[in-house]
Amino acid sequence: MDGQGDVIGDDVPEQTPKTIENEVVDYYQGYDERSRLISGAGLLEFLRLKEIIQRFVEPPPGVVLDVGGGPGRYSCWMARLGYEVHHIDPVPKHVEQARLASTVQPDHPLASASLGDARSLDVTDASADVVLLMGPLYHLQSHTDRIRTLREAYRVLKPDGKLIATAINRFASLIDGLVSGYIDDPVFIPILDGDLTDGRHLPETSTPEGYFTTAFLHLPEELESEIDEVGFRQETLISVQGPGEYATELDERLSDPDRREQLLGLIRRVETERTLLGMASHFVVIAEK
Repeated sequence: MDGQGDVIGDDVPEQTPKTIENEVVDYYQGYDERSRLISGAGLLEFLRLKEIIQRFVEPPPGVVLDVGGGPGRYSCWMARLGYEVHHIDPVPKHVEQARLASTVQPDHPLASASLGDARSLDVTDASADVVLLMGPLYHLQSHTDRIRTLREAYRVLKPDGKLIATAINRFASLIDGLVSGYIDDPVFIPILDGDLTDGRHLPETSTPEGYFTTAFLHLPEELESEIDEVGFRQETLISVQGPGEYATELDERLSDPDRREQLLGLIRRVETERTLLGMASHFVVIAEK
């Protein structure tokens, strides 16, 4: 696989790819993304996406590209399952974290972890069985850039290869603002107005203490249209957390095997219900080349 070979252990380049928006990269350089998926709604997201991936992806062996793979939680998990996993991310800290995580599972290391831009992958055509896009589509505000990213995923996938792509739902900011009380902050209101108007999330400041970073919030039909425009065959669109992220005592529920399975089972029952897609923070599309 071109550009994704024996890179684990190499020094992380000091400069990120120039085509990646510096604001987003700077945000994640200062934000602890590694801890986001270990509790609360983040843990629910992680559990649900692992479940969905295993449901729709052929069992190993297989080549997986985790594009925009963050600190490598999904990459390392899939490597442990037996896949050949290549982790790609524009944030130097994330690449280093993925490499470090790989070293603690020496029997199932990542095949590679490298800096890269989802819109222009240094990867051979038709070389991957699975492409994960678990972040790029909601950090690219331009429709053109999102289509470029999806075309790259299409290019590198083998025939019948699988795409798993997540999006942030258009109303996530509204719901979060209501639940967390952000609607009482006058700084938040114009940000929310932009989110609801056209999905463009433009915070006043891109810091871990601010209101996230530059992002795009999809309507379900927008994501489906983009998938269709590139030529993918969509299998399904699924709500990730569903209404489950608003369950009381969420951490306690997820730490108890019986209560966790009860919650996950309820989410599964309504995961494709169109009227509930705008309720969860994320939805995910599963498609084939």
